[in-house]
This record gives sequence, structure tokens and C-alpha cells, in this order.
Amino acid sequence: MIAKSKILISVFAALFLLLLGIQVYFMYKTYQVKERDIYRSVNDGLTNYTDDLEDIQEVKERNDDSLQEIIIQYHNKEISKKDFLRYFIENRKSARERLIHYIDSRYQKDGYEISARIRYLSIVNLPDSSKVITEPIVIFETKDKIKKPRIASIGSWETSSTKRNDSDKGHIEKKNTFLVKTQTDFEIRNIKSIVFKELTLLIICCIILLSGVLLLYIFTIRNLIQQQKQVEVLHSIVDNISHEFKTPIATLKIASKALKKEWNPDTLPLIDRQISRLESLMLQLHKDEIPDEMTAIQPENWNFFIHDLSVTYPNCDFNLENTVSQKLPFDKNLMETVIKNLCENSVKYGASVITIHIRNNSQQLEIEVADNGQGMEAKELNTIFEKFYRIQNNNIHNSKGLGLGLYFVKKIITSYGGKTEVSSQLHTGSTFKISIPYEN
Repeated sequence: MIAKSKILISVFAALFLLLLGIQVYFMYKTYQVKERDIYRSVNDGLTNYTDDLEDIQEVKERNDDSLQEIIIQYHNKEISKKDFLRYFIENRKSARERLIHYIDSRYQKDGYEISARIRYLSIVNLPDSSKVITEPIVIFETKDKIKKPRIASIGSWETSSTKRNDSDKGHIEKKNTFLVKTQTDFEIRNIKSIVFKELTLLIICCIILLSGVLLLYIFTIRNLIQQQKQVEVLHSIVDNISHEFKTPIATLKIASKALKKEWNPDTLPLIDRQISRLESLMLQLHKDEIPDEMTAIQPENWNFFIHDLSVTYPNCDFNLENTVSQKLPFDKNLMETVIKNLCENSVKYGASVITIHIRNNSQQLEIEVADNGQGMEAKELNTIFEKFYRIQNNNIHNSKGLGLGLYFVKKIITSYGGKTEVSSQLHTGSTFKISIPYEN
């Protein structure tokens, strides 16, 4: 058993690590997808807004004379770089304020911390392909600077001076044409916390799944070890009792031979003692015997039985109607066996709702247990109380057990002089009715 346990532990460790790796990979890919979705959503919102923003759109207008004039002046070195940059900063204040307001109103309520920036990447004079600017010009940037930008949109457009030539049938002549490339980029500074917040439930479920598998394995190994110990103890008990049986049997044989030869007053007490010893040994093998000492059942005990069942089987609904208000002359342990065996039998055969009625009327205790399980065929009703009998379909048992539960119920009820009735309908449910007479 120990060698087998080591093999099982090694196999489980490998499978558990594989499952853990799959879960980590799954979470990593889910994180990436979620992060892309968030960035895509913010990207679409910023792009649409900046495209529709009137002041930003004016910057992009191809026939904007003021923009055209300032670019020409800078290109011809009529103004300094400082004046050139001040133009874009001072004339875009309204656009900056409106964009900040949009970001604050649109994303701060969702907990997003966004840094955004709009830049002119390059301005090129097309006729001679000369660069007007040698480095990007920042048109707009939020107070919090971008550290790891994500590109939102890139665009290019032309601006030029135009002149209509009336002598050439309205031909439009372009002069001083400049190609302007722009880029809008942004960053969500708290993207990790946002993604992990949205994936919290998924992470918890994965942890619960892994923990459940681990605990299930631990319980399984523990049960296997306990069962092995129990089997070893059982074998030991059987061996010991078999050995103990030999002595009284041999003694009884000797006493029997002695009686045949001659009468001896000491022989009968010897036989009585050996018979008592045999009965004592038999009781160790038959734990289902009714005990001599009885603990009377209290009215609240019935509620405790059902409460224990509801804890053991949380997926089942146990409905108890208990009208017993006095102590009854029945053994508490035996009544607990009756109630729990009936309810557990219902659970084994697919019941999700179990109704228990307990009442006493005219010196008689009445117990009724009804369920909505898979039910039984009529031919099974006469044999379900037999020892070791289990209902089966196509010679295959659908539920685990030894077939002793209903046997014990019948035996206990019969020992009290009571009656047991059962009615059932296949795929609908079963109802057990028990009546036990008693005296105060």
C-alpha cells in the first residue's frame, strides 16, 4: 500500500503541475486578451473624439491659412522655433481643455488613469522634400506624462496655398505644399490593476478548482490509507476471534463427552460460561444488535437529525414537519438510524427534495419520508428490505452501498412491533410510511 501510495503521489504531482501550468497559461492569455480589449475600447473612444473635435480638426484642415502661414514663416526662418511652438500651444488651449474634460468624464468614473498625447511627427516641404521640423512637436499632452505609449492613431495630410488661374479654365495651382504626419497615442497607467480587478472572479474560480482537486486527492489518499488500516484491523479481529472460538468450542466438546460418560455437577456451569463467551464474541461481529440500554429520544432530536443531513448533503432540500412535543420511549440512536438511512437512501437514488413528517397520535409514532428521486418499479418493493439487496439496472449498480440501510430500518421497526409501508413510481419518487406503537 505504501509503494502504491508513492506511485499515486508521483502521478498526481505530475498531473497537478500540468494542470497548474495550463491554468497559468490560460490566465496569461486571458490577461492579454482583456488588456487588448480595454486598450481597443479606449483607443476607439479617443480616436473618434479627436477626429470629431472641432479645434483638433481645424489643425488638420488642409486649407488652413493661419497654419499654412506659420509653417511657411518657420520654413523660411522668419520666426524662431520658440515662436513656432508657441503658436501651436497657445492656439490649441481650448482643444486641450475639451480633451481633458472628455478623458476625465468618460474614463475616470471607470477607474481608468489615462495619459494621452497628440504630436506632429514631421512636416515636409513636398517640392524639395526638405524637413520643416527635425523632431516631433507635442500639440497636446495630459498632466501625467506617457511612459509606455500605445499608438492610438497615425495620420497624414497636406496643407498648401492655392490660387485659381482664370486663364486656364479655372485650374487651381498649389504652392508651398507641406505634408504633415500626426500621431495620437495614450497609456493606461493602472492597466494591470484594472485587468486583475475584472479577472478577480476568474482567478478565484481557478484557485478554488486547483484547491478542490488537491483536497480531493488528499482526502482520497487519506481514505485509501484509512480503508487499508480498517481492512488490516478487520483481518486481525477475524483472526483473533477465530482463534478465540477454538477454545470454547473445544471446551464444549470436552464437556459434551464428559456428560456422555458420567454426570458431573461442575459440567453445566462450565457449559454456561462457554456459551456466554461465545455470545460475547458474536456480539463483536454483529454490531446491529439492539442494545440493552436505551436513551429515550427528545422532541428536539428529530430536528438535529435533519440538520445533520442538510449539512452532509447541502445540494438536497430537506423539509421537516415535526409535531412531536414530548419524550418518546424509543432509543435515540436507533431512531437516528431509521431517519438517516431513509433520507440517505433517497439521496443515493437521485432525490433533490426530501420531505419528512414526524407526528405522534393515539400512542403511535408516525414517520413519513417522501422524495422526488428516480423511484422504483413495483417488483422491487418486496425485496428492498432484504439484507445486501440493491436495486440494479442491466446488472449494473448505479449507486454505491452495501445494501444494508433499508435492512436495518426494517429490523429496528420490527423490533418495536411497528409497520413499514412503501409506495413508489418510477422517475417520480418514493414514499416510506412507518408507524410504531408505544406506551407511556
